[in-house]
Amino acid sequence: MDWHALFVPTIDLWEIFLRGTIIYLFLFFLLRVLRREGGQIGIADVLVVVLIADASQNAMASNYQSITEGIVLVSTIAFWDYLLDWLGYHSPLVQRLLRSPPLLLIKDGQIQRRNLRQEMISVDELMSQLREQGIDAVSKVKKCYLEGDGCVSVIVFDAAKPAS
Repeated sequence: MDWHALFVPTIDLWEIFLRGTIIYLFLFFLLRVLRREGGQIGIADVLVVVLIADASQNAMASNYQSITEGIVLVSTIAFWDYLLDWLGYHSPLVQRLLRSPPLLLIKDGQIQRRNLRQEMISVDELMSQLREQGIDAVSKVKKCYLEGDGCVSVIVFDAAKPAS
């Protein structure tokens, strides 16, 4: 067994760090612009991630061969993932860049069709989300939001409130 080839890098470790950084940040912002995070991951989402990973692998890895180089690359990706989460937690400005604000889908029982179109959500998909939360009619919804993490949150009209 060639221990030297196994652990001694053939590529400068800073180059691996730089490649990993550029590809990670590019993909992060590309995916941030193109789509919200999904509360549920569909087959199309998995396919996109696999294809992007395969397409960016060579640019990121540059044919590394040692275990050390692989560890540096994986550590770089984990570093940026942690750093962006940490910055988002500590800075409201960074948080706004990293997470989409809530998007109003229903207001006072009226569907906000423009916002549905913006996120490419059909009325059937919206109704499915409402039914999952035990709501059978849009008229019962005071406000409904698509949250930054892809989940749908619903505020219903207060049934206990006396009619005026």
